[in-house]
Amino acid sequence: MGLVRREIMPGIWLNYLYTGKFKTSYMSFNLLTQLKRETAALNALIPSVLYRGTVRYPDMEKLTARMEDLYGAVIAPNVRQLGEIQCLGFSASFPEEEFLPPKADEFNNVVSLLSDILLRPATKGGLFLPQYVESEKEKLSQMLLSIINNKRSYAIMRCREEMCCFEDYSAGKCGKAEDVEDIHYKKLTKQYRKLLETCPMEIFYCGRESEKRTVSALREYLSAMPRAEIDYDIGTDIRLNALEAEPRFCREEMPLSQARLVMGWRLGDSMDLEDRSRVTVFNAVFGGSVTSKLFMNLREKMGLCYDVSSASDLRKGILFVNSGISAENFETAKDAILAQLDAIKRRDITEEELESAKAVCIADTLAIPDSQSALESFYLVRAVEGTDFSPEESAELLKDITADDVAEAARATECDMIFLLAPSEDEEEKEAEPQVEDNDPEGSD
Repeated sequence: MGLVRREIMPGIWLNYLYTGKFKTSYMSFNLLTQLKRETAALNALIPSVLYRGTVRYPDMEKLTARMEDLYGAVIAPNVRQLGEIQCLGFSASFPEEEFLPPKADEFNNVVSLLSDILLRPATKGGLFLPQYVESEKEKLSQMLLSIINNKRSYAIMRCREEMCCFEDYSAGKCGKAEDVEDIHYKKLTKQYRKLLETCPMEIFYCGRESEKRTVSALREYLSAMPRAEIDYDIGTDIRLNALEAEPRFCREEMPLSQARLVMGWRLGDSMDLEDRSRVTVFNAVFGGSVTSKLFMNLREKMGLCYDVSSASDLRKGILFVNSGISAENFETAKDAILAQLDAIKRRDITEEELESAKAVCIADTLAIPDSQSALESFYLVRAVEGTDFSPEESAELLKDITADDVAEAARATECDMIFLLAPSEDEEEKEAEPQVEDNDPEGSD
């Protein structure tokens, strides 16, 4: 199973992966554009509006019925963020033809429907239908506003916003709720047409169809796609160093029962390497696994955190540690996190810690070929980065990582932001009050 990548039309690339491992085929259409604060929400709205209906299937009821006719094919809109590149499009999963009745022509029918959704939306006078736009605006706005209800996700988002306040990365893949309100259906239609004309497009196919038939079908059904000068000037501003000499600090209060502490690091010179395996293993040693230093020490031994973990974004060169703590433990927890990082920098890494971290990373990487969507995500990142490692090759690179490599990755990091989401003073006072014992089980939530 090897990926073949080729340009099949101007600015349209097919990433073709033949495999007989699955009983379904998987295909995705992805328009790539630069993530910008002023257009993030505008762009994010487009796939969901397109998904409301096409010329032939003008509403969700008819579109859903068509997918049911195609033996339960599933098509879904996608909005993703790869560093500072916004990825907009659709993915489709559908049965392989050899498991269907003769002459089902499932492959061509699905490619045709995908192309219709992308290129022939339901419109009036050449413009998006206002009712569809307003409906999807409401959904997007509610989704963005609801992030605050998940304090873990909210704290990470706020740390990212503060840490990258001068970078478009802070906009997030869908922009901000306040930006959604100003979107007008005419403005959205204009932006949609611009993206069709100028965006590089990455198509992924994984299944049993031949490359020849795949290319032929895509060229036929995408022939009406308007193309102008393709904007290849997209990418991510990777900043190697922290903004200031000392980590910046931001505190925000809410009615909470526990605090959230998020710390952000720049990954430094490690981002200059084509192979970033050492950063992957470093993250697993630090806080990215259940055998990590943060989990075993802060949570299990010291009892400082309800939860603690680290995660890296190798497209942007950033690592976050996220933990749930008691507010009074803020300084102790912060110092303990920094102490564990210092231990890695000194190469205070046991053989068991290193091998356990590598085993987790290798297992996760080797599991990628077991999922078509995971394969799609893996190779989409490779296409954006311009690298051609397969999952198997990536796993082999991970096997060679040493404790010295991990320590070197740790020494390259610079802490840039410390964000504390703390209980409001009223909540802290409430928690400090003596509790009256309540033996009535009916009174509990």
